[in-house]
Amino acid sequence: MSFAERLKKARIDKALSQSELGKAVGVHYTQIGRYENKGSQPSADVLSKIADALDTSTDFLMYGSREELAGGIGDKELVNQFKRITNLPDDKKMIVKELLDAFLFKNEVQQKLVS
Repeated sequence: MSFAERLKKARIDKALSQSELGKAVGVHYTQIGRYENKGSQPSADVLSKIADALDTSTDFLMYGSREELAGGIGDKELVNQFKRITNLPDDKKMIVKELLDAFLFKNEVQQKLVS
């Protein structure tokens, strides 16, 4: 889901018109329409005001939920492991990435041999 889609959904979920959201954040309603339909991006200040008005975070509006960032991974245990990995020091993260790459490469080679 894009920024524009998340913004529009959050605004509708909050039962606000573009005009009402615009007044709440100090921009014209047509600008809200540009954010939702034309691909315009708000300044950091306006984005913060929009997030406050919609009771959400700027991170959610810009990047979506953790599940969206994880590429729609349906396995909750795997998502939780990835969340824990993000707290590791960079050198440890690199080791995990190398292990994953090696495992995935091995699996792909095995699949090709079987085919």
